[in-house]
Amino acid sequence: MDFTLDPRHDGLRRKVRAFVEEHILPLESDPASFNEHENIKMSLRDEVRAKAKAAGLWAPQMPQSRGGLGLPMVGQAVFYEEANRSIFGPSCFNCAAPDDGNMRTLEMVGTEAQKEKWLQPIIDGTVNSSFVMTEPHPGGGSDPSMIQTKAERYGDKWRITGRKWFISGAAVARHFILMARTDPNPQETRRHLTAFLFHAEQPGWHIVRRIRNMGPDEHGGVCELQFDGLEIPDENRLMEVGDGLRLTQIRLGPARLTHCMRWLGLAKRSMEIAQAYVSSREGFGIRLADRESVQLKLGEVAHDIQIGRLLVMHAAWKLDQGDKARQEVSSAKIHVADTLHKAVDTAIQLNGARGYSGDTVLEWIYRYARAARLVDGASEVHKMVLARSYAKLGSDYWQWG
Repeated sequence: MDFTLDPRHDGLRRKVRAFVEEHILPLESDPASFNEHENIKMSLRDEVRAKAKAAGLWAPQMPQSRGGLGLPMVGQAVFYEEANRSIFGPSCFNCAAPDDGNMRTLEMVGTEAQKEKWLQPIIDGTVNSSFVMTEPHPGGGSDPSMIQTKAERYGDKWRITGRKWFISGAAVARHFILMARTDPNPQETRRHLTAFLFHAEQPGWHIVRRIRNMGPDEHGGVCELQFDGLEIPDENRLMEVGDGLRLTQIRLGPARLTHCMRWLGLAKRSMEIAQAYVSSREGFGIRLADRESVQLKLGEVAHDIQIGRLLVMHAAWKLDQGDKARQEVSSAKIHVADTLHKAVDTAIQLNGARGYSGDTVLEWIYRYARAARLVDGASEVHKMVLARSYAKLGSDYWQWG
C-alpha cells in the first residue's frame, strides 16, 4: 500500500487538528464542561457539534448523500486519530462509539425505509443509539453462541424476553439494535441469532441499573437491561432471520478498528503532555528531557505508537479492499490497547504528582485506557483468533497478498 495521504484526507486531518485546538481542547480545563459522569455535557457537546457541522467536519464514516463525509477506512483512520487528540473530540464530530458502529451497520445492512427511520436521526445527531448484545452468565459475552435472550414470533411481531448488561450508551439512547436468539436449538450455533431495532419509548423493557465503573463514563454509561415482553414488528428486523451472527461480524470488525484509531489519538496526546513537561522541568541541575532514562521511555512509546499506526492502516486498507481483515484487526486491537495504556502510564510517571492529579487529562485517559483491553473482545480472545489463524495457515499467515 502507498502511505502517501490522499490530498483530501490530509486536508481534513489539518482541519480537524485546527478545530480541536481552537474549539475543543480549551473545554477540557474547565470543570463546568463536564457532566456528573466525567464526559462533556451533552448541551455543550451539541454546541460544538453545530460548529463541526458548519466546518464540514461531521460524520466522517457516513455517505455524503446522508450528510457525512464518505471517507473510506483509511481516511477515517486519519480523521479519528486527530479527533481523539481531545478526550471530547469523537463525540463532537459524531464518530464516537457506540453510534459510530451502529451507523456503519445500519448503512450497510438496513433497508431504505430502516435507514430513513433509524439511521438518519443518528447521523443528524438528534438521537443517540446503543448496541444490545452482552449478557450475564450463562448468556453470551465474547461468545455470541451463548446468547439467551429470546425473540419469539407471534404473527407479524416478535416478543423479547431476557436480560442484557454492560450495554454502552443505553441510558441516553433512543434507537437500539438488539441481538436475540430466534432458534432455540442449541446445536444450530451459526443461525440462531437475529437482529432487531426498537425505540426507547416502546413498552416491555427497562433499565435495571446504570453500572458504576472506573470511569470516565461515555454518554449513557453501561447499563443492565431487562426485557419482559417487548414487542417488535417484523418490519424492524435487520437482515434475515438467523443472520444475527453475520451482523455482529459486520459491525464489530470495523468498530474494533475505529476504537484503535481513536486510541492512537489519546496515546499521542499523552506523549504531547509528557514531552512538554520533561522539556521544561529540571531536577538536580538537568532537564528531565536530557536524561537518558527519560529518553528511553519516550522513545519506546513513540516506537509502539508508530507500530500501532501501521497495523491500523494496514487493516483499514484491507477493509477498503473488501477483505474482512480479521487477523489484521485483531493484531491492531491487541497492540493498540496495550500501547494506549503504556503511553498514558509513561506520561503519568514522567509528570509525577502532576500527572496523577486532575491538573492534566492524563488520569482521565489512564482510567479510560484500562477498558481498551476488554471492549469489543478481550485481548485474550483476539490472541486466540490469531492462534487459530496461524494453526490453519502455517507460514502463509504472513503472506503479503
